[in-house]
Amino acid sequence: MWIVGKFGGIAKQIGRAVLVLLLVTFGITVIVRLLPGDPVTSLLPFGTPEQHDVLRKELGLDVNIFQDYWTWLKDFVRGDFGQTYTSVADGGVAVRDQIGLTLPRTLFLMLYTTVFSLIVSIPLGIFLAYKADTRTDKSISNTLFAFASIPNFAVGLALAYILGVQLELVNPVGYVPLTESVGEHFKSMVMPVLALSIGLISTFTRLLRVDTIATLKEDFVTMASSKGLSNQWILWRHVLRPSSLTLLTSAALNMGALIGGAVVVESVFAFDGLGTLIAQSIYYRQYLAIQSLIALVAVAYIVFNVIVDILYGVIDPRVRSHRGA
Repeated sequence: MWIVGKFGGIAKQIGRAVLVLLLVTFGITVIVRLLPGDPVTSLLPFGTPEQHDVLRKELGLDVNIFQDYWTWLKDFVRGDFGQTYTSVADGGVAVRDQIGLTLPRTLFLMLYTTVFSLIVSIPLGIFLAYKADTRTDKSISNTLFAFASIPNFAVGLALAYILGVQLELVNPVGYVPLTESVGEHFKSMVMPVLALSIGLISTFTRLLRVDTIATLKEDFVTMASSKGLSNQWILWRHVLRPSSLTLLTSAALNMGALIGGAVVVESVFAFDGLGTLIAQSIYYRQYLAIQSLIALVAVAYIVFNVIVDILYGVIDPRVRSHRGA
C-alpha cells in the first residue's frame, strides 16, 4: 500500500512540477518582452524598415505574446531551443549546440561544488553541534558567518591571484575537459569550486548544527546514551539522518541557485559554461535562447526538489509514516 501511495505522491509532484514549469516559462516570456532595447535594431542597426520587418518575423517578434509562447513551447518540447545571433551575417547558432558545449562544464561545476561543500559541512556541523556554545563553536561559527558575507566573485579573484598568479599552482583561467586530461581537468576546477563552495559550506554547516542540536535533545538520543553507546556512534548512526532533512533541502535548492553564482564565477575564470551563455543571451537580447535556457534551469530546479522529496522517506522513516497516515 505504501508503494501505491508513494507512486501517487510522485504523480502529484510531477503534476505540480509541470504546472510550475508552465507558469515560470510563461513568466519568462513576459519578462523578456519587457527588456529594454530592440534585438532587431541591435542585429541590424542600419537596416531599412522593410529589412527590420523581415528580421522581426524571422525572430518571431511579429506576433502577440501568447502566440509567441505557444510557438516556443511546441519547439522546446521537440528539442528545438531556437538560435542565437550576434549579427545578421553570422546566420545564427543553434542554442542546442551551445548547450551541448556549455552544460557539461556547468554540471561538473555544480556537482563538484555540492559534493565538496557537503564533505566539509557534514563533519564540521556535527562537530559544532557536539561543541555547542563552547568557545570553539562560537569562534568557528563566527568565522563561517564572515565567509558567507564574501561575494563569490571576490573569492574567485583572490583565489586566481594567490593560487594562479603568485603560487602558480593552477592555471587561473580556462577549462580542461575530463576526456582530455583527468589531472588537468580537476586542476581547472579547483578555483571555481572553491569560489562557489565558501558560502555553501557556511550555510550547510550552520543548518546542520542547528538541527543536530535539536535532535540531541530527543528522547531516543537519551535512551541510546543510557545504553552505553559511544558519542561517535550516537552522532553518526542515530543523530545525523534525522538532522539532515533541512541540509538536504538546502543542497537541492542551491543546485539551481549555483547557476546564478556561476554566471559571475565563470566570467572570472573564463569558464564559458551555461551561466556565461545565459548572460550573453541576455546581453544580446536573444529572446528564444533566454526562454529555453531559463526553462532548462527551471526543469533542473524542479527535478532536484522532486528527488529530495522522494528521498525524505528514505532518510527519515517518520516522514514516510506521516505521509502514509
